Amino acid sequence: METLSILVLVFSFLFFLGIGVPVAWSLGLSSLLTLLVTVSAMPAATTIAQRMGTGLDSFSLLAIPFFILAGELMNRGGIANRLIEFAKAMTGKLPGGLLHVNVIAAMLMGAIAGSAVAAASSMGGILGKRMEKEGYPKELGAAVNITSSTTGLIIPPSNVLIVYSLASGGVSVAALFVAGYLPGLLVGLMLMITGAVMVKIKKLPAGESSSFKHLLSTFWKAIPSLLLLVVVIGGIVAGVFTATEASAIAVLYALGLSMIYRELKVSDLPSVLLKSAETTAVVMLLIATSMAMSWVMSAEEIPQQIANSLLSLSDNIIVILILINLILLFVGIFMDMTPAVLIFTPIFLPVVTELGVDPVHFGIMMVLNLCIGLCTPPVGSILFIGVGIAQTSIEKVIKPLLPFFLAMVLALILIMLFPQISLWLPSLFGL
Repeated sequence: METLSILVLVFSFLFFLGIGVPVAWSLGLSSLLTLLVTVSAMPAATTIAQRMGTGLDSFSLLAIPFFILAGELMNRGGIANRLIEFAKAMTGKLPGGLLHVNVIAAMLMGAIAGSAVAAASSMGGILGKRMEKEGYPKELGAAVNITSSTTGLIIPPSNVLIVYSLASGGVSVAALFVAGYLPGLLVGLMLMITGAVMVKIKKLPAGESSSFKHLLSTFWKAIPSLLLLVVVIGGIVAGVFTATEASAIAVLYALGLSMIYRELKVSDLPSVLLKSAETTAVVMLLIATSMAMSWVMSAEEIPQQIANSLLSLSDNIIVILILINLILLFVGIFMDMTPAVLIFTPIFLPVVTELGVDPVHFGIMMVLNLCIGLCTPPVGSILFIGVGIAQTSIEKVIKPLLPFFLAMVLALILIMLFPQISLWLPSLFGL
């Protein structure tokens, strides 16, 4: 019966995805069908509904709609332009100046907005035409924008890290947030090095030289935006407020800043709220159905069976981490990040913790791994956004995208092999 349940779960989920059913509905329907193997229709449907409701009954999840709203306000409130000017002043005459501007600005925007979508749309929309005008191939600019936008999911505040905290059974959100800084910076550095090499090969123009006075001027203009990081993360680490309370403060701060910049009008607020509500609804439905599937898998003891299978292959932690990362890289190609985190965290976390891996380190590694999937077809949401904004095709972007994929994979390997990249800052702050 257990084998039949596993087969029904896996093949029904793949079938629904294959015929184009949205991921959230595929998760819920396959969970229901799996439960029907062992119980009758009415108890099965009731149980799935209850588990979906219970899955959303978490105070920490309240941070997600607030951070989504804060990100939307920042994206529409003129913050991106000031971050781009500051990033441009910092890069100076480095080879491939605008490529580095894109990476640094995306990291800053992602860190403030906590959204890869916000970073990709704002950076691509503002920098895309400027890069093309200065002689950069459109596809190369799109490749940099797509990959660098994912750094905002590692650098806090990150909604995905909140989801991981929920799926892991209560890993500290503050520890996860602080742990994301160095890995996020490492990914950005690897992307910048890759961009510099490609610029040298293609003999593209360098950046414009910036005076120290101009650097200070752009930094001064960007300070109000950058202060949000200090307020939100500093407040969480200092214990002044929780991540959920910090998300509400982020909304008020972003709204006030957007009004001060006068790039967001009162008449724009209904569309901002509607867009945020739509995004929140999608994310919450994914979380609800993912939690239902997680419960079904737990009831059928699927995580324990997978854990035993992995541990029977080897007791070497590096071998196990490599296997898990390969599985997650494959999963990320076909599944969106939120359901992947919710489904596979309960499966793999007990395996790695038994071998001595810190849950915070594993969370950062898992999120970075799945970030790569956001840049790959067939379901890479950031890939489609980046390609759409650049007005090109996936086929043309894939070739310049490959070196940046490899850079992200190399960063993933370094984080896997050296846990202190993730754990040094949390230990420094006693988290």
